[in-house]
Amino acid sequence: MSDTLILAVPSKGRLQENVQAFFARAGMPLLQARGARDYRGAIGGVENVEVAYLSASEIAAALASGTAHVGVTGEDLVRENISHADTRVALLEKLGFGHANVVVAVPQAWIDVRTMDDLDDVASHFHSRTGRRIRVATKYVNLTRGFFARHGIVDYRIVESAGATEGTPAAGSAELIVDITTTGATLSANALKVVDDGVMLRSEANLVASLTAPWTAGTRAVARAIFDRMAAEKRART
Repeated sequence: MSDTLILAVPSKGRLQENVQAFFARAGMPLLQARGARDYRGAIGGVENVEVAYLSASEIAAALASGTAHVGVTGEDLVRENISHADTRVALLEKLGFGHANVVVAVPQAWIDVRTMDDLDDVASHFHSRTGRRIRVATKYVNLTRGFFARHGIVDYRIVESAGATEGTPAAGSAELIVDITTTGATLSANALKVVDDGVMLRSEANLVASLTAPWTAGTRAVARAIFDRMAAEKRART
């Protein structure tokens, strides 16, 4: 069994930039021998680490399957993509970047809908009046089902969104959405508002360990070396 630790990090976007800056501050710069097109790398200052550059959702899958020992990804993707997440991964540390909320948003024109109870009433009335269930556009299918179930909402159906979810009500393909937002500006620009008690998850980037990966004494020692450097960087900021 190999003593090389597989560290999965984002391959693109703002999250990748933040991860690179974070590891650099901790004295562990991410290294790509052939530049940005290289999807395998290493980290400076710690031996026996192979860095895998993956999409954020691929990182969650790699941690769940055990093909990566440790990764950096958003809690929203962990909770959405890994069933029984707490038995398969451990969220070790919030990293202080990548903040965003998964929210329920409805049209601003729905002036009588302020809470999830109000939404339940609207969904029930819509179903009884039209014979159809209210449509919820989202990429977060599992989180949505769980959240709606906790609020007792049953008269809805999910429309899986692959593109700009916030545009689906205006396009007529959904009545409301569940999406991730940072400032709320995009929701407002699309005449949507967040339900008062409709924040499903306050997410940020996390350091996540796989509980299913083939851990050895060697990979544990490497992980401890990484964690110690990260802890030192955190202490330096406080």
